[in-house]
Amino acid sequence: MLVPVPRFFFFPSFIVPLREGYCLVVSAQLLLPVAPCPYPLRSAHMFPLSFNPAQPEITDLIVQHDPATLERLPVNKNQVLDTFATFRNHQALAAVRAIPARDAVLDPQAVDRLMLTVHWEMQRLAEEFFHGQRIYELLKVVLNALQANGIERPIRVVDVGCGIGYAIRWLAARTPLASQGVELVGVDLNATLIREATRLAAAEDLPCRFLHGDAFSAQHAGHVYLSTGVLHHFRGHAFHYLLRRHDLPDTAAFLHYDFRPWVLAPLGSWFFHILRMRTAIARHDGVLSTARAYTGEMLATSSRNALEDFSSGIYGANIWGTPLPRVFHTLLGMRRRLLPAFRAGLGVRAIRLGEMV
Repeated sequence: MLVPVPRFFFFPSFIVPLREGYCLVVSAQLLLPVAPCPYPLRSAHMFPLSFNPAQPEITDLIVQHDPATLERLPVNKNQVLDTFATFRNHQALAAVRAIPARDAVLDPQAVDRLMLTVHWEMQRLAEEFFHGQRIYELLKVVLNALQANGIERPIRVVDVGCGIGYAIRWLAARTPLASQGVELVGVDLNATLIREATRLAAAEDLPCRFLHGDAFSAQHAGHVYLSTGVLHHFRGHAFHYLLRRHDLPDTAAFLHYDFRPWVLAPLGSWFFHILRMRTAIARHDGVLSTARAYTGEMLATSSRNALEDFSSGIYGANIWGTPLPRVFHTLLGMRRRLLPAFRAGLGVRAIRLGEMV
């Protein structure tokens, strides 16, 4: 929420709420780091100052699965609250307290309803940022490079952590890929989200599939992997292990989209989420994602260290070669033999491609 500043500020000004009683004053003539807020402000609208990137997002904790069986596990509400209390994250604490629990265990049905609402809101964000077009623009060049190097179709494209499947459904509805021998598959550990993705695809009779399971398992493995907003959820060894798992016999390339971090990204994300998102969890996690997102250098270096047989780099970090950052950047990787055909296929978009090593 932006609040108009009272008349003692002589130029058009707005308040960015920070904490009860204090705020950031922004105008054409000044920027006051701390100023008295003239109006009472709801805590849900406060710009969060407790966003330590070391902490998890709410959605990382309220749904848990057994890593071996993928069976859903009960989640102790008090343990989730204790985690955010450690970081003094009052917004997260308020959002988690609002989730019903039975015998101190989060109600799985209430969590499922909440997760669906959050993902519906995420789909609206993806639509407004034309994310489907962004994926197809790069994916079709990658697929052409595979074909130029003798990799025959059908080719399976797997969306890792697909949620309710917006990316795969968009590709199935808006592009000719399915009719060109490209199998479009979304995979997620959350069975509720997969059921919703399947329902939505069936409603439009789309040529794609959604599977509950491990995207890197033998039965679900793909030739090309893609994801959106997934990488920053993995930290430390788990992140390295995620990258290593791409080194499968049939896997030729990957395109992982995530927020591009820069100094104003959290503020911009907060402003957008306050305007467009309705749930406290979507607002909280959406802003925290920008604080937790990896830099392009960290993504590329980690990928090169984990995958020696792939060329890795960043695509689309800035707007057409200018210093202006894009909202998303892409960790791009492919088998080294594919790189010449891929570069040739980019055409004028080659200016968006960073160093591939």
